[in-house]
Amino acid sequence: MENKLTARDVRKLNSKKGLLALLSKEPLNIERSIRYVDYQKKLEKLQIELIRLQNWAINKNERIIIIFQGRDAAGKGGAIRRLSERINPRHMRIVALPKPTKDENSQWYFQRYVEQFPKAGEIVFFDRSWYNRAVVEPVNGFCTQEEYDIFMNQVNDFERMILESGIHLVKIYMSISKKEQAKRFDEIKSDPLKQWKMTKLDEKAQVLWDQYTEYKRAMFSKTNTEISPWKVIRANRKTEARVNVINHILESIPYDKDLEI
Repeated sequence: MENKLTARDVRKLNSKKGLLALLSKEPLNIERSIRYVDYQKKLEKLQIELIRLQNWAINKNERIIIIFQGRDAAGKGGAIRRLSERINPRHMRIVALPKPTKDENSQWYFQRYVEQFPKAGEIVFFDRSWYNRAVVEPVNGFCTQEEYDIFMNQVNDFERMILESGIHLVKIYMSISKKEQAKRFDEIKSDPLKQWKMTKLDEKAQVLWDQYTEYKRAMFSKTNTEISPWKVIRANRKTEARVNVINHILESIPYDKDLEI
């Protein structure tokens, strides 16, 4: 790689981002560092467009829901952080609901999600959503077969009502390989700053891989509709996945691309 460096590559490596990329990981990897600088430049341009999208939503009183599903360690949280880190925090929320309470379990399943829906001019990112009942809950025995069937019978009508009410809905599924998931779990376990991320469900994810796959396919078959489609993002490479996520959101919502920011 050293013999193939262009003047442009050298300028990238001599930048603040390039030097940080070179020195932040061992062993020294010039090619990886150049890719990271390119990624950061792409990300900055896309984040400017996200600000434009948010300003459009604020000015037009639009409501936007973006939901993220995917296997454990697929990079949902990282993608949401890149989406949200530059936009106005007063007009966005990240929703990651905990285990339902006793009262919530007695309610209509969708109710606690509806309570988190955006107000005018707001973007809400769901880090996992009502689709937990399509995959995570049946795989782990957190719902009955009847509850699962009711959900699958209601979810398309539920989303049709969301769209008919004027809310923009974007559904993203982050997809990783079994090998990549295992690698990320090992990294989490060995990093004291990330160990808190590992849950009991994560511990069983590799063993239950095939069951997750079965329910995931059923979810896509039933809920990948013309009016509310899924976008599957290949996420084995985190930086590429984040760029693709933002591009898809910008393409999915008809915001004013000429709006001044």
